[in-house]
Amino acid sequence: MVDTITAINNAVNSVVWGPPFMVLLLGTGLYLTIRLSGFQFTHLRLSWRQSFGRYFKKTKEGEGGAISSFGAISSAMAATIGVGNIAGVSTAIALGGPGAVFWMWISALVGMATKFGEASLGLKYREIDPDGNVKGGVMYYIEKGLGPSWKWLAVIYALLAAIAALGIGNMVQANTMAAALDTAFGLPAAATGVLAVVLVGLVILGGIKRIAATAEKLVPIMTVLYILGALIIIVVNIAMIPSALGQIFYYAFNPIAATGGFAGATVAMTIQFGIARGIFSNEAGLGAASIVHAQARNVPTRQGMWGIWEVFIDTIIVCTMTALVIIMTDALPTGETGADLASHAFSTGLPGPGGYVVLIGLAIFAYTTMLTWSFYGEKSLEYIGGEKVRLPYRIVFLVFLFVGAIGGLELIWSIADTLNGLMAAPNLIALLVLGGILAKEKNSYMSSPEAKE
Repeated sequence: MVDTITAINNAVNSVVWGPPFMVLLLGTGLYLTIRLSGFQFTHLRLSWRQSFGRYFKKTKEGEGGAISSFGAISSAMAATIGVGNIAGVSTAIALGGPGAVFWMWISALVGMATKFGEASLGLKYREIDPDGNVKGGVMYYIEKGLGPSWKWLAVIYALLAAIAALGIGNMVQANTMAAALDTAFGLPAAATGVLAVVLVGLVILGGIKRIAATAEKLVPIMTVLYILGALIIIVVNIAMIPSALGQIFYYAFNPIAATGGFAGATVAMTIQFGIARGIFSNEAGLGAASIVHAQARNVPTRQGMWGIWEVFIDTIIVCTMTALVIIMTDALPTGETGADLASHAFSTGLPGPGGYVVLIGLAIFAYTTMLTWSFYGEKSLEYIGGEKVRLPYRIVFLVFLFVGAIGGLELIWSIADTLNGLMAAPNLIALLVLGGILAKEKNSYMSSPEAKE
């Protein structure tokens, strides 16, 4: 029975994360880029000024949300910056060669428009009940934007997201954390599981405000430390930057031969792994981040600008840092993959603390990812079952967390990965249909006095 389920899941997964679906994801981003007149490129400075710029100036925010815009972006990036930026990038390079990085950039550039749309629509179509509880995300912009007759699609999305959160946003993260702490400090997996249950439970039982408060502190600090570690290696080897960039651009369009433990890659493999891991890194197209962006005290278009920077920082900056360290330290021929490849590269480039930067970074990023994905899953199931499902879902989430830490139920991880990809379909349909409304919302904001602030 298990073998049959595994075979079926593998077949579906090969389609979900295969070339046709990658084309749909990129195509949606390209469509929105055109529909929005290349907004993420032509107004990059404005989007900074209206997002991080307002935060640094302590500009007063709007009303109606549960958390600040910075809290929303920190929570969203808690779910994206992590395993994808370290293990995901490493896997893309290990299987597709240095050229995969170029295709990760391409997925990010159009993904910035996709994430802008998700964040904007998530906030535009949110609901706020009399008690001040905010409900929003893909489910709501499908039902309210496309109309009640599409509610069945919203329910499908919510169900997929609630289940996927238990795997890709929980068990996989817990196992990654356990492996990192075991390697770094010799901590047994079961001990990590108990520790994670306690630390995650203390936060998620307090709801989105506590999740956002934790993410606001941990995500910026760990991201800066990780980038700093990578920058040190890059600066020390600065003479190798032209060569590293040259490899990225050359092998994006040319096959790369096998060397050492690296098996080599065709151009098709390079494109597929680059795009797939780019999407895995920034999650543009999956729509989950819209659930937390909807919680912000903001207006739709301005929140969408935070989404642009979410993808830019995640993939263009953090993923590129990881990639350059791997290429510049010539770690690819070792045959390592995933987090082991990144750890080897950082240890080579920064002997002593380098490997710990990766391992500790993985542990903390995995922790913050679990916090946000618990909220994604909870709000998705709440859309179907109402507020009464909140506490039971949080408890189930913690149980799965411990199981993941000790390495159990790997089939669930695989199924969750498939469901994670399937989540994109309902979201992409909504984004394509609502592209016109998104453009009108953006144009209306751009003609308002707020856009000149």
